[in-house]
Amino acid sequence: MATADARYISRLTRKTLAVVLAGGRGSRLEVMTDWRTKPAVPFAGKFRIIDFTLSNCVNSDIRKACVLTQYKSHSLIQHLMKGWTFLNSEHQEFLDIVPAQQWRDEDTWYEGTADAVYQSLDIIEGYDPEYVLILAGDHVYTMDYGSILQTHVESGADFTVACIPTTIAEATQFGVMQVDEDGRIVGFEEKPENPQPIPGSPHHALASMGIYVTKLSFLHDQLIRDAELMDSKHDFGKDIIPYILNHGMKLQSHTFRGPLGGQPYWRDVGTLDAYFQANVEQLAPIPPINLHDPQWPILTHHPQLPPAQLTGQPDSCKFGTSMISGGCVVDSSSVTNSILFSNVLVDSGCELDGVLALPGCHIGAGSKLTNVILDNGCWVPEGTIIGENAEDDAKRFIVTPGDVTVVNREMLGQGVHYKPGIR
Repeated sequence: MATADARYISRLTRKTLAVVLAGGRGSRLEVMTDWRTKPAVPFAGKFRIIDFTLSNCVNSDIRKACVLTQYKSHSLIQHLMKGWTFLNSEHQEFLDIVPAQQWRDEDTWYEGTADAVYQSLDIIEGYDPEYVLILAGDHVYTMDYGSILQTHVESGADFTVACIPTTIAEATQFGVMQVDEDGRIVGFEEKPENPQPIPGSPHHALASMGIYVTKLSFLHDQLIRDAELMDSKHDFGKDIIPYILNHGMKLQSHTFRGPLGGQPYWRDVGTLDAYFQANVEQLAPIPPINLHDPQWPILTHHPQLPPAQLTGQPDSCKFGTSMISGGCVVDSSSVTNSILFSNVLVDSGCELDGVLALPGCHIGAGSKLTNVILDNGCWVPEGTIIGENAEDDAKRFIVTPGDVTVVNREMLGQGVHYKPGIR
């Protein structure tokens, strides 16, 4: 990017407020969101899902953000307060945590994505941004938001939607758009049963990423108008975007590209299988997201933990491609294709293959786990075998369509009480 372009985009980012929607449960993740909101779910060894969206903001030089919370937000708020306080208020940088306001009435929480922003509109307007960047806090990806701001301004659009090609089967879960040769959106349908394919690519459709850019003044008018409609779902995909399209306003697409010229990568991680696969993808020889990239760091809360310790005689240990985080102790065991999050203990003689062990897990001696997600704080008894017999596993745990077994503390008879640092 030329210097003049960089300066031009930096002027846009300084005038932009990011609004991160982080209140959803993510019900398709089932037990993973029983006591935490989806953006707070741990990911890739030491992160939370929301860290990717917030890191994109910081790396795009957008240093003003509001995070709208709602469902079981305690661990999310704790994480944000511990890990995202480095923004400098003296330079007008901030991360504002905004709980549900219940402006509509005292008995109703957010009714849709547009309603969530509407109920926080007075707070958003108080910061007086020129542009508002609306983001989901529950997707895993890296993206330079300066590029979508540039597309929005240079196209003269009223409202801009980030999009990505996806398979026809996957597109049924997203808003699907049709665009003309200039990228203007000429058709849009939310979660269609039969998505319209991209011309010339019959097996792919153009899906909305749930990332929007607009001027604050335009956003204000649309949210106020929509809030007064009794038959509206008060949702951007279901209501706001179709209205803009059907009333002759300029609705623009922005095709997602990876930052720094990399390949685009975006995962919804909306199901247990998708969550498992997205974690495992980070173990590839060339991972889709470079967690070691100093030019695009993924930021998070770094608790003070001792380094990981691997103990035992050389012939009693086997380590294949894996991530092992701080505070872990692994004794004389085999660990392959696995991710051990913080403070995981693995006793001697264990065999772990394809295991996501979230923070605070303890795996008893002689256990054999294959394609397993252990939620936070699980204490796996000695000699436990999981992942060898799906029929037996399904009697005690959750077995996904992709043959991943999901285990939490309650399934192991250990209760669901709050444990500091491992929620």
